[in-house]
Amino acid sequence: MSVTVVLGTQWGDEGKGKLVDILAADIDVCARCAGGNNAGHTIVVPINGVKKTFAFHLLPSGLVNPRCTGVIGSGVVVHVPSFFTELDALQAQGLDCTNRIFISDRAHLVFDFHQIVDGLKEVELGGKSIGTTKKGIGPAYSGKASRSGLRIHHLFDATFADKFRKLVEGRFKRYGHFEYDTEGEIARYKDLAARLRPFVIDSLTYIHGAIASGKKVLVEGANAIMLDLDFGTYPYVTSSSTSIGGVCTGLGIPPKMIGKTIGVVKAYTTRVGGGPFPTEQLNDIGIHLQEVGREYGTTTGRRRRCGWLDLVVLKHSCLINGYDSFNLTKLDVLDLLPEISVGVRYLVNGKEITGFPADLDLLARVEVEYVTLPGWETPITEIRSYDALPENCKKYVEFIEQFFGVPVEWIGVGPGRESMLGKKSGQ
Repeated sequence: MSVTVVLGTQWGDEGKGKLVDILAADIDVCARCAGGNNAGHTIVVPINGVKKTFAFHLLPSGLVNPRCTGVIGSGVVVHVPSFFTELDALQAQGLDCTNRIFISDRAHLVFDFHQIVDGLKEVELGGKSIGTTKKGIGPAYSGKASRSGLRIHHLFDATFADKFRKLVEGRFKRYGHFEYDTEGEIARYKDLAARLRPFVIDSLTYIHGAIASGKKVLVEGANAIMLDLDFGTYPYVTSSSTSIGGVCTGLGIPPKMIGKTIGVVKAYTTRVGGGPFPTEQLNDIGIHLQEVGREYGTTTGRRRRCGWLDLVVLKHSCLINGYDSFNLTKLDVLDLLPEISVGVRYLVNGKEITGFPADLDLLARVEVEYVTLPGWETPITEIRSYDALPENCKKYVEFIEQFFGVPVEWIGVGPGRESMLGKKSGQ
């Protein structure tokens, strides 16, 4: 099958963008299926012989390949000003995206008032703040679910202004009359709509046409399974489906068209925002992972919480998404540690619990059982083949493979393209 999917297996920030960048070299179409500009992928690539760092939020990071076309699917929520800000920044850095990026006419719109409401909802929660990025993603999806949202195609409708006013009035009734220039926004979106029109397509027809003609399609997942609205650590989650199911609903493709699903696994675990985190290390190990791994959010700049690799989380992830292979990333962050722990079971009152608990009060009480493996205590960033990795490093990789029976196909040992090792080929 011509569709390959890349998904996050933990709480996000696993480094999906780099693998997408590498795979996109042999891909015709790279598509986003869910989320919005709350996602954040950082890619380091050479442009005209000079290494440049590109930060992607809403646009598919496969655009780094000049022969790849990007598609923002109907399951994505789009803040149009941010779309153009990001596009203009990429163009200014020398990445020509002309005629290479398209947006589904069915994608829902995120407006500035959604971002205001996002902050107001966090205030409502008080001490139980979810830790949202304040990008308006949740309120936009809420409007979509309640059938009161506006989609991309509505921008070109003569009734857009009236629909927009009604939408804003509804938010005023719910949250009080916050400061917002409704008429100014209507005027701004009239100009934005004119600029946006060439980018808008029927993505369903486009994607199926690409598949039917034999083109290779790569789907770039946003966020990760533990932030999934149904299967994540609810309510400390995003507002969309980040699973393989979200790929089908967000792009309108049936499961039988998906040929391969790759799960991106960080060699340790990180998350942002609130919620229980069983393997979190609030000690020198956590600081080491945070500092050496440069664990700061691409979108928010927030410090990420850090802990050991959690195979209970990963098992939960495997059950839902059915990965064909793993991409293990940031393995080099563990270089200087004499011992490395891996969480393998959750215990409550000394008894193992099956599966990953839905009840966060129960999750907060679990005791993690660890397996401790010897570290390799030598830098691996300059290594360019799997066979050349230290023995203890390879044992760590093989432990993960054997635990799940899923092969590790790719291994990241540094920030650049050249630092991604292909395990199968030994390259």
